[in-house]
Amino acid sequence: MSPTSDVAYRRIHDEVAARAEALWQVASSLHADPEYAFEERRAAELLTGELRRAGFEVSEGVAGMPTAFVARSGASRPAVALLLEYDALPGLGHACGHNLIAAAGLGAALTARAVLDGGEGTVLAVGSPAEEGGGGKVLETEAGLFDDVDAALMFHPGVHDWVRAPLTAQEQYRVGFHGRAAHPTGNPTEGIDALAALVELFNVLAVLGRRLPEASHVQGIVTHGGEATNIVPEYAEGLFGLRAATTGALDELAAQLGECAAGVARATGTTPVVERATLRYEHFRDSEPLSERFAAHLARAGIRLTPPERGVYLGSSDIGNVSARVPAIHPFVAIMDENGSDHTPEFAVAAASDRARRVLTAVTEALACTAVDVLGDTELRDRAWSAYGRSATGR
Repeated sequence: MSPTSDVAYRRIHDEVAARAEALWQVASSLHADPEYAFEERRAAELLTGELRRAGFEVSEGVAGMPTAFVARSGASRPAVALLLEYDALPGLGHACGHNLIAAAGLGAALTARAVLDGGEGTVLAVGSPAEEGGGGKVLETEAGLFDDVDAALMFHPGVHDWVRAPLTAQEQYRVGFHGRAAHPTGNPTEGIDALAALVELFNVLAVLGRRLPEASHVQGIVTHGGEATNIVPEYAEGLFGLRAATTGALDELAAQLGECAAGVARATGTTPVVERATLRYEHFRDSEPLSERFAAHLARAGIRLTPPERGVYLGSSDIGNVSARVPAIHPFVAIMDENGSDHTPEFAVAAASDRARRVLTAVTEALACTAVDVLGDTELRDRAWSAYGRSATGR
């Protein structure tokens, strides 16, 4: 197929304009009814209902998750996936703006299908639960949902207008120490203090932290410290969150955590247990050709994206795992000023604001344009895949 024509772009603009009110109602409904990790039943029902009515073939419960889904229009390559997130934050509701991510992905998928009108290629709307800690896209990636996809597209509302997402790799580890219980006054020399070992691990990690590379850090909490004050703790446990700029650096940091725990155990006479406690979020790998194309489309709405500020990292997301398999984009588009922050009550309010409504319409159009570009522009697909050292046809 040839690159997208101006006529197609105008059709996309008109389609999104016609759907704008309905998409805002979807975003508002999700915002008013927050659901949490792997429990987003009403959200999934709302979104899949819209997709079914538009003629998409919907598969629910994918990758072993009741609230995950894939909606498909078409059956041939090339294929583009629009990603929908819809989980909320306990106590804060949609303070990460996932109501807008879901509505934008939905709108872009519906628009792309309408404009292509059954033409070559496949449009997918992939519903991924539990981004806030559960890792829905990790499980979907491992289940092979993106194996026959040429691009994965989404956006994230934020406090910056950035063309790509500086997202780190992250995982959590549970570290426990087994000692021996004793009475601190009756037979203190027979005890082996597991809590003392855990406290010492915190001290060692504090020293380690001073020489870690940029973006790497370890943050821990005590989850079990003993049974009573008059018993030397025979078991103590902590939970440690690890982040690093790349997945490789995260591997190195996890190895260092294990070495520190082993050293502390030798020094204290305890026995360590180190095990990963969560799914791993890989770092995000931006597809520059696709991100640039999205930014060019968004600029028509007066929103200009810039590169992220050097040295600033904005947490982690399971989109990183998707980006390790297929070309992907995850731009940030501001719905409040830079002095704000997501994961706050103020951001939850912003996710239902007039500014968020304007951003939703603009982003939906830019995503739909980019999706149609992916399906219609062989050269764009090849440039996107070239970053992976392979071609679109030789994966």
